[in-house]
Amino acid sequence: MSTDGQPHILAIGGGTFVPDGRYGVKPSPLLRYALDLTGQDRPRVCFLTTAVGDGAEYIARFYSGFSRLDAEVSHLALFPMPNVADMRAHLLSQDLIYVSGGSVANLLALWRLHGLDEVMREAWEAGVVLSGQSAGALCWHVGGTTDSFGPQLSPLTDGLGFLPYSCGVHYDSEPQRRPLLERLVGEGRLPGGYAADESVALHYVGAEFVQAVSYRKEAGAYHVQADGPGTAKEVRIEPRLLATL
Repeated sequence: MSTDGQPHILAIGGGTFVPDGRYGVKPSPLLRYALDLTGQDRPRVCFLTTAVGDGAEYIARFYSGFSRLDAEVSHLALFPMPNVADMRAHLLSQDLIYVSGGSVANLLALWRLHGLDEVMREAWEAGVVLSGQSAGALCWHVGGTTDSFGPQLSPLTDGLGFLPYSCGVHYDSEPQRRPLLERLVGEGRLPGGYAADESVALHYVGAEFVQAVSYRKEAGAYHVQADGPGTAKEVRIEPRLLATL
């Protein structure tokens, strides 16, 4: 858990891991920042790959990536059945919970079916740092845009709502993301919120946005707000640049 006792969420637009060699990946500075939020020398980290169906290849890849860090790593899978006897106890004992990308719609449905939506809120309020990329970033917000239903992006309006904002991910790499989020905010179907380019993360303390961080100079974050009937305005937020290794 975070040593400052505050609830932290780090929502990553993309770029948690970076390629390393022919098949491997290594943690980007964004993941190291998430671990630093715990304040622990050797944090306990649990990752969830619900959004990609807990595929064995994904789980193996995440263990490979997390192995580069000085952390005690575990995972929680829901397929074909939970791999942990007491999911609540396991998650509440962690310092950091990391959620992969994939289908945020499927993730939310399965978490609610297994009661993980309530456990995640309990963990967050207890000071366990929550983080994730793409679907693992969107889920903590009221909603955003998703490809869960096909390549044509759709609105997502039933997120967990720990953060009372909309969220945009992959903002500079997927052309449909920005106009759809702006339209949904302008129409009032989603509240105003924050968006992140690739390699950018949005850091919240409690339910307050405090800063964006990145390891790429040209990348940005954005505050998206309604600006009259059916329109929205976007204000760029310059991320704090993290050191690269």
